[in-house]
Amino acid sequence: MSIRRLITGLSRMLRDVPLAEDLTQEALVAALEHWPASGVPEKPGAWLMALAKRRALDHLRRRSMLARKHEMLTRDLEQEQQAMPDPHAALDDDIGDELLRLIFTACHPRLSREARAALALRMICGLTTEEIARAFLQPEATIARRIVRAKRTLSESGLAYETPRGEQLSERLASVLEVVYLIFNEGYTAARGDEWLRPQLCNDALRMGRVLTLVAPKEAEAHGLLALMELNASRIAARTDAAGDPILLMDQNRALWDRLQIRRGLLALVRACELGGGRGFYTLQAAIVACHARAATPDETEWPRIAKLYAKLGALVHSPIIELNRAVAIGMAEGPAAALAIVDGLAGEPALKTYHLFPSVRGDLLHKLGRVVEARAAFELASMLATNKRERELLRRRATEMSSGAPEPS
Repeated sequence: MSIRRLITGLSRMLRDVPLAEDLTQEALVAALEHWPASGVPEKPGAWLMALAKRRALDHLRRRSMLARKHEMLTRDLEQEQQAMPDPHAALDDDIGDELLRLIFTACHPRLSREARAALALRMICGLTTEEIARAFLQPEATIARRIVRAKRTLSESGLAYETPRGEQLSERLASVLEVVYLIFNEGYTAARGDEWLRPQLCNDALRMGRVLTLVAPKEAEAHGLLALMELNASRIAARTDAAGDPILLMDQNRALWDRLQIRRGLLALVRACELGGGRGFYTLQAAIVACHARAATPDETEWPRIAKLYAKLGALVHSPIIELNRAVAIGMAEGPAAALAIVDGLAGEPALKTYHLFPSVRGDLLHKLGRVVEARAAFELASMLATNKRERELLRRRATEMSSGAPEPS
């Protein structure tokens, strides 16, 4: 039973996302109190929803300030209970596009862009405050305050639970795309925990991305985001070994890449460009990943083109992480010395102070230049900064290789 499915179902009925989260927590506490003695019910989702719904009815009856709205909701809920003998069984089944609908609610224009994404990722998608802070490269306390303020605004304003159309859809779409993008990223490379991949998050994001291209068929960036996710997801089977340890891009068995998914991604990329989105944030990233997808071997990768695409991306969104990625491409196209000069120029960026891939990239370049002692120190720092267990262990192995004089992985 997924917690976010329960939140989604309650939000759809109550039209109040924060209230749905509170009732979900109450239902879970009740389950912890009762199930050890009575046993887990045959349909736990239905049990939790039935309890949460009863408490929701009580709550709505008590809130006289919104009597008219609550009278309507109470009547609808009571009628639904009478008409459907088991209306909650779907809680244990697939949720369809309800998750996306809930994200649209959280991404209301009344909230700031940052608040929309943070609220949706925390309440709806189940990411921790720490994971969200890492995605935004901001302090955890800042993200926590942002989420609290957003929940208060959403609850007090009585915003509708809806999938907007037309002009309203366009107002929210950019934030929704950002949320889906960050969900996929967390699934593709988990910020924390014991596993490097979280496939269910990738699958959720892909499903929502496909729905978005139907909801907004003429929005270039919706197709660009779908292209980016499809192309990245095509490599998932090759990204870890049998033990679940990471395999870096240049070491992957490309025969394991999903060619059908690559074709879908390339078609989505073409559509994004046809709609005039060739210079969009997601479309540019998709074009970068497409360079890898089209290369049958690592040596065939068009690194100069990738470097130029990163330059365009950096002109669009000024980000030290984009510049760090451009440095990697420059290193492959022009050599490690040129790349190291770019990387060292980023050393003062506050956002990179705790970003483990910054010393990791630097360590790789230093090793290629024969500066092994410095490379080892860089990989050791990277391993200390990494919060994902698998990634931390990989970086430790890289540091050990520097100590033993082992050759650099190709």
